[in-house]
Amino acid sequence: MTATLDADLAGLADVRAKARAARRAFEALDGADQDTLDHYVRAMARAGTNAAEELARMAVDETGYGVYEHKIYKNRYNTGFVARWMLQRRAIGVLWVDEAARVTAIGSPMGVIAGIIPVTNPTSTTLFKSLAAVKSGNAIVHAPHPRAARCTHRAAEIMAEAAVAAGAPEGLISCLENPTLSATQELMRRPEIALVLATGGPGMVRAAYSSGKPTIAVGAGNVPAYVGASVPDPAEAAEMIITSKSFDNGTACVAEQSIVVADAAADAFLSAFTERGAYWMDEAQQDALIHVLFDERGALRPANVGQTAVRLAELAGFSVPAGTRVLACELDSVGVDTPLSREVLGPVLSVYRVRDAAEGWARCREILALDGEGHTTAVHAADPEEIAPFATLPAGRIVINTPALFGGMGFSTEVDPSFQLGTGTWSGSICSDNVTPMHLINIKRVAHEVRPWRTIYDPVEIP
Repeated sequence: MTATLDADLAGLADVRAKARAARRAFEALDGADQDTLDHYVRAMARAGTNAAEELARMAVDETGYGVYEHKIYKNRYNTGFVARWMLQRRAIGVLWVDEAARVTAIGSPMGVIAGIIPVTNPTSTTLFKSLAAVKSGNAIVHAPHPRAARCTHRAAEIMAEAAVAAGAPEGLISCLENPTLSATQELMRRPEIALVLATGGPGMVRAAYSSGKPTIAVGAGNVPAYVGASVPDPAEAAEMIITSKSFDNGTACVAEQSIVVADAAADAFLSAFTERGAYWMDEAQQDALIHVLFDERGALRPANVGQTAVRLAELAGFSVPAGTRVLACELDSVGVDTPLSREVLGPVLSVYRVRDAAEGWARCREILALDGEGHTTAVHAADPEEIAPFATLPAGRIVINTPALFGGMGFSTEVDPSFQLGTGTWSGSICSDNVTPMHLINIKRVAHEVRPWRTIYDPVEIP
């Protein structure tokens, strides 16, 4: 009891110190122009890229989740592709001028951000949120998941050291050293915090929105992929889906969870799907896997998140070929009573056969309704008439003929590149966009009079 109390007190003291230091750093940064901020971002991006391997190794070793090589790519995606995109845009100062309307938009920083970091992607998310915060002139204090405390702290340290070496004030980027639930909750409630930027499980998202602070929080995604009668290349669609779902052992919430395949494409697609490393489980194997993935309450078992398909099969008591990339099962229902139709943070895919696009749309709608609304849907089809109905689904991203992971995060599509994907009011989030530095600023409008104010009294005819 005493040890727990001491840990909580140390955590709360750390929160106060980091939040106050971040506020001082933000005030010292006041007035910095975009060129100055971009100078810091460039230095941070280079440092993060140089440390990508170190951070990937730390993340895998500490959490036990994912694939070392894939975590390198995630780190580099944020410090390379995303950072370059950020540097090509303005977030601070004059954003645009409408000369005809005589309105000028000016970006202004928010203040100190509380960055809530998930255990599944700890270093890559820390890199992303650090870059986004500084690009937009803010300070940030990261709150790690306790199971990823060391690697998250190291990622924040690398970002902070690079920023300070480039001339930024001390304390601009920091990380809690004693991460507990009470410490994270205290951070979100601190008076110094202007915005909570949260990525994590449903409980953390609820806590973030209950903090009393403006919040952008994102959580689960149960992502369907529809393979239609007009799919351009069934084999390529199979490769996209398997690559996306097996990448980093399925730890990305934007990766596919279920495949909905039209009968007209099913034979060719499922044949290629099997050839490319899908292992089809029988009912007994599915039941065994369910007990490996979910506990008695229906929650994911943390110890078995982010494991390989081969390892999951081993834990479930059956063996699969060495080259197996995903475990697959054919289902005919969606719901809490069908656990494998839910989000699984691992290389497991459920497959549904449907007659046509109309039935496929209905099945995708069911899947999204099971803890996936607002996130992402993938569609593999060439016929615009087959594709069009899927745009009416409640998903923030509908990506066409591309892996859901790479398309949803903005690499293989032209949605804004990001490592925090909003899910909108469909799932209780304020934002349905891919979050960027533009979501971390207040925008002021300087507006001149363009019509005599006294005409407010004049009647207006509606055409």
